Formats: sequence, structure tokens, C-alpha cells
Amino acid sequence: MASSIKTLIEEAVKSSMREKNKEKTTTLRMAISELKKEEIDRRIELDNQDSIKIIQRMIKQRKDSFNQFIEAGRKELAEKETSEISILQEFLPEQLDENEISKLVKSAITETGATQPKDMGLVMGALKSKISGNADMGIVSRIVKENLSG
Repeated sequence: MASSIKTLIEEAVKSSMREKNKEKTTTLRMAISELKKEEIDRRIELDNQDSIKIIQRMIKQRKDSFNQFIEAGRKELAEKETSEISILQEFLPEQLDENEISKLVKSAITETGATQPKDMGLVMGALKSKISGNADMGIVSRIVKENLSG
């Protein structure tokens, strides 16, 4: 059986500690902490899908922080967020590019018979199981909007 994402992160922490990569170690420990917190809160052992959702949430938080730091002129903090994002992305499945997402969106629109912006929820629901964990849902949402309003 393939290793769980949590186990892979724990192994990466050990490796980054041996390499004395403080930034990577800190970021990965933060991820493990977040995963364990979720397990305790929900009283379950996380599967890979749950772990992917948590890591995606962490990346989204860092993207939001990045934008705020850029607006505030805090380049060094923005760079730190970018670095953390790239470390976390190593543990996500390969992400779909916008062309692939666009093809899936068009297929879902055809499947659901969606024709206008109010059908967006229907399309997003159809896409969720197909692309969960493989794409930034913000990008998916934007592409769905573009296709339904144009």
C-alpha cells in the first residue's frame, strides 16, 4: 500500500532536519500539526483526500497572506509565504493546468445541461469528484463562471 501523505510529510521532516533546512522543517512541522489537530478535532484518522484538503487550505491561507504582504510592501514576508507554498505543494497530487480544467468544465456543462450563471452550483458539484485535490477550486470556479456567462 502507498504511504499516506501524513507519513510522507513526517519522513520529509526527518530528512530536512538531517539537511539542517530549518525553513522546510518548520513548514512541514506546521503541516503535521495541522493534520494532527484535524484528527483530534474530528476523532478520526485522516485519509489522503482529507490530508489533501487540509494542505490545500494551508496553501490558500498562504496565498492570501502573500497578497496582503505584497500590498503592505513586505517583500521578505511575501517571499517566505511563497517558499512555504512550494514546500506544501510537493505533497499534493499533480495539479491540472488551465487547459485541462477548461476541458473538464466544458464536459461538465454539457453533462449537466447548464446554460447560465445560476447553474454554477450544478456544474461545480459535477466537477468536485472528478478534480478534487488536482486543481485549485478558485481557478475552477473562475473558469466555470467564464464558460457560463460567455
